[in-house]
Amino acid sequence: MSTSRIAVIGGGIAGLASSWILQSRHQVRLFEAAPELGGHAHTIEVPDPEGPTHLDTGFVVYNERNYPLLTRLFRDLDVPTQQTDMSFSCSRQPHGVEYAGSDLNTLFAQRRNLLNPRFLRMGADILRFNHLGHRLFERGETPQGTLDHFLSRHRFGRGFREDYLLPMAAAIWSAPPESIREFPSASFLRFFRNHGLLDLRDRPQWRTVRGGSREYVQRLAARLEPRSVIHEAVRAVIPEGGQWRVLTAERSEGFDRVVFACHANDARRLLGRTMPALDGLLADCRFQENRAIVHTDATLMPRSRRVWSSWNYLSGRTTQPGERVSVSYWMNRLHNLERRRDYVISLNPWREPHPTAVLGEHLWEHPVMDAPAEIARQRLMDRQGQDGLHFAGAWMGDGFHEDGLRSAVAIGEAMGIAPPWDSTPSATPAPVAVDSEPVNGGGATPTAAPAARPEDA
Repeated sequence: MSTSRIAVIGGGIAGLASSWILQSRHQVRLFEAAPELGGHAHTIEVPDPEGPTHLDTGFVVYNERNYPLLTRLFRDLDVPTQQTDMSFSCSRQPHGVEYAGSDLNTLFAQRRNLLNPRFLRMGADILRFNHLGHRLFERGETPQGTLDHFLSRHRFGRGFREDYLLPMAAAIWSAPPESIREFPSASFLRFFRNHGLLDLRDRPQWRTVRGGSREYVQRLAARLEPRSVIHEAVRAVIPEGGQWRVLTAERSEGFDRVVFACHANDARRLLGRTMPALDGLLADCRFQENRAIVHTDATLMPRSRRVWSSWNYLSGRTTQPGERVSVSYWMNRLHNLERRRDYVISLNPWREPHPTAVLGEHLWEHPVMDAPAEIARQRLMDRQGQDGLHFAGAWMGDGFHEDGLRSAVAIGEAMGIAPPWDSTPSATPAPVAVDSEPVNGGGATPTAAPAARPEDA
């Protein structure tokens, strides 16, 4: 293949990886509207009496089993990582059910639940759901319809749905609990099986980047060609004589190919109505906005401190139609921070934290993982590279960092280019570990630890 001029739009994991892969044979320009690269890999520094403290507000965790490409990338970049705890809790505010899955003490943190029929049935339904999921895969059966249809067909109780499965899935995908019901059941169960969420013990060990995800972003950015990154917002991508013209406020450049390593809605806006067939597919890949507030307000954590977990789902006493996902991430536990002050990142907090406790706020968009989006993604993958257009990002898969990286690798492989880190001589690639001591990687029975929050491109 002759050398081409390629524009990569978006400087998250997909855009950074695409640029690094493609630059070995082509002339690549990476366009990023923000002043910093990274996308959802975003680390902030907050003042603390005990010293500078770094917190990740987007991408936080990964594991070697489900993130093999990211694991290899981190090894090649010498990214320092450490084990982390991925425990999960559910807390109905202000006086509803509250539990965590770390052990029996936290599971029955409210002793009254020892005699609560709804709570006890929830535990039984967890075991039944896990067994049923495994049995379907062993038989090669593919459940049809939505998750809600699957749960109704198999008569799972309200406690299991409202106090376990929907809260956990809402925390995983940063999605409203009600929207989880519309997930394709086959994809949902496949994801749970692959991430060990149908098992009580055989779960992957989760890891986090020591010093924050900016450590890997800086290392990856340093591998790009000098002056190949342009920090300007792209305004439009226009077809022109068999090529594509990329327009910003400052420049107009022609390219042979364009990699949209941005959200589908952004790609659709940039293309306008120049590609009707693509327009409909991109329109079906929807996104939802979520607020992430960094704070130190402990009242946005479970009422009982022994229930505090890495991921804490909080909401009203029952799941209401239209309710947004509300999750508080205990960053001290996720990042293994040795600080007296508790740092929390609350996604769409069910009530606002005290103003004096707020350290920052960020707006993120997360993909809506429904059936139309699943069909559209598959059709987009089938037409990758047609007309010189490619699409990359976490939204092209299950919505996680590995999916963003995988989409970039797939684009390179379609052009006959292997990722640079594949040349690293290692039979069993693993990240550079700097653990001081082992950390438990998940909750105990019967509550599983969440998988991860979906990340952008």
